[in-house]
Amino acid sequence: MLENLEKSPANDMDIKEAYTYWSATYDSDRNLTRDLDMHATRETLANLECKSILEIGCGTGKNTEFLAKIGQKVQAVDFSEGMIENAKRKLPLKNISFTVADITKPWPVRDKSADLIVCNLVLEHIEDIFFIFSEARRALASKGLFFICELHPFRQYQGTKANFQRNQETTEIQAFVHNLSDYTAAAGENGFALKGLKEWWHKEDQNKPPRLVSFLFEK
Repeated sequence: MLENLEKSPANDMDIKEAYTYWSATYDSDRNLTRDLDMHATRETLANLECKSILEIGCGTGKNTEFLAKIGQKVQAVDFSEGMIENAKRKLPLKNISFTVADITKPWPVRDKSADLIVCNLVLEHIEDIFFIFSEARRALASKGLFFICELHPFRQYQGTKANFQRNQETTEIQAFVHNLSDYTAAAGENGFALKGLKEWWHKEDQNKPPRLVSFLFEK
């Protein structure tokens, strides 16, 4: 992570603007966190067969194509129109629908309509994760699963944030630190049971703190 950056319009972007700006190069940038997240998601969920999947924070669709293979129907949601447009171009599949929406507000989904909710590299940008768990509880059917994969708080304690480079400028995106106990507490208060927790390292992360943490909760 670079520190003491000179301020520029790019550095001053809010979260939505930053991801829209990043969308043009998100898939092609070197990004070990993105790549590890894809691996963690596939390894954890590969054996599932779902009728309806809700993906919140789908971005450019890095996990959406995989979800369309394990789910009969996928609703992919993101607040960045730029990210959604890229995902639509890449994934013109009949069983995927894309929705532009802000997940910090009531989600545009029916109660108990999803068998699986997937959330990847999103919650570091959400201050109130209790609301996210509350909406997930509402949207999930009984025994439905909620998969979360996020930047590990150990990395956050060191000051690591989602960031990208453009024209030799680095833009860091606003983030909020959530401890492991914050996730489990929000889950417990919303009636979720923890089915699995795993820490993830990229192969280039030798002798470093874990890069990601994933949770699998059941309603």
